[in-house]
Amino acid sequence: MDVNEKFKLVLPYVKVNVWEDYAELATTYNPVNLGMGYPDFLPPHHIIDALTEVLSSEDVMLQQYTRAEGHPRLVKALAKMYSPSVNRFIDPLEEIITFAGAFGALYCTIMGHIQQGDEVIIIEPFFDCYQSMVIAAGGTPKYIPLRFQDGDATQSSDWVLDFKELDGLFNSKTKAFILNTPHNPFGKVFNKTELLYIAHLCQKWNVMCIADEVYEWLVYEPKRHIKMASLPGMWERTISIGSAGKTHCITGLKVGWAIGPKHLLINLQSGPKLPSSPFAQEAIAIGIEKDLARFGQDDCFQQLLRKSLKLKTDYMVEVLREIVMEPIVPDAGIFLVADWASLEAKVDFSSETGTCKDLQFTKWFIKNVGVQMIPVSIFYSDANKGLGQNLVRLCYIKKDECLQKAANVFREWKTRKSV
Repeated sequence: MDVNEKFKLVLPYVKVNVWEDYAELATTYNPVNLGMGYPDFLPPHHIIDALTEVLSSEDVMLQQYTRAEGHPRLVKALAKMYSPSVNRFIDPLEEIITFAGAFGALYCTIMGHIQQGDEVIIIEPFFDCYQSMVIAAGGTPKYIPLRFQDGDATQSSDWVLDFKELDGLFNSKTKAFILNTPHNPFGKVFNKTELLYIAHLCQKWNVMCIADEVYEWLVYEPKRHIKMASLPGMWERTISIGSAGKTHCITGLKVGWAIGPKHLLINLQSGPKLPSSPFAQEAIAIGIEKDLARFGQDDCFQQLLRKSLKLKTDYMVEVLREIVMEPIVPDAGIFLVADWASLEAKVDFSSETGTCKDLQFTKWFIKNVGVQMIPVSIFYSDANKGLGQNLVRLCYIKKDECLQKAANVFREWKTRKSV
């Protein structure tokens, strides 16, 4: 057998990497980048100061191995931060594990619990790693899309789960339900009625809930984030995922965590730990300690970030409406989804490849207009990609100058008469 044939990627993992494609397009065409989900500005000063302090410290152990399940100072800070939101004391040494980002926490959670034949329910659209991780673990993804219930679906809260459809997915093979709230990409904050119904089904069928809550600190007034683990009967069957990259605008540091009962977290330790570096964890711990001292005050970083993001959201919503895109206004997070279908006549699809129109549209837009957006169909299963092909995702956690530049490009393109 040829060496290339023997060592080729096995079928379940073969997938076109859209992110690499769009990164290459960004490098080649240098568009205004509203595609990738990270800030184009520095993290807050107290995090930068903490990193400087830690890296210049004479404490040698901050540069060496730390506790595998989580740096002691960080897990203690996380326990103090999260205990009030789940109405119980979280044991920092038994009920929290830190990882190399939320991605690492999700990977170990799924690989530690899902086996061949297990079914995992995933809400569409979804953060694309959910699907690949479940398949890699030997599980079978089962999908349920958010659907708009009435009207024009202009608010993220208009997109809901069909409870009857959800009922039909749970069975004796169901091992886990992945809940992403606040939701990427819609920015939907699941309300208490929705969460209680999901909790009811998880308890009825003895299913664990993997709660990806990385945007929980970025919820806009008057909405409120409710942690799944805080609901009656759900602490013992929920693993909550968090991220310093999202809470402190420093995605490259790769510090994430999983919080849950000891009997679930022990399974996350059965394979590779995927830990973050001790100095990164120490710096984030220092940052959280400073945040806790200002929680609820006007100068709290999370409060300032929420206010800033709400202004950016409102600005981009108006810009998109001006160029005749129809935005789905988010209640949280850093993304804005918009329906671009009314612009189809201005686009030459024949010049672009892609199985869905949103792929063709976004590639054409990068090359011919100069703004990068992400096609939403990539966040759907193959069977449901049609539900997302009229939608694009924009990331607005960018400097105001970047958003203004994008707005000017959009407006200039609107005045063009044809393709």
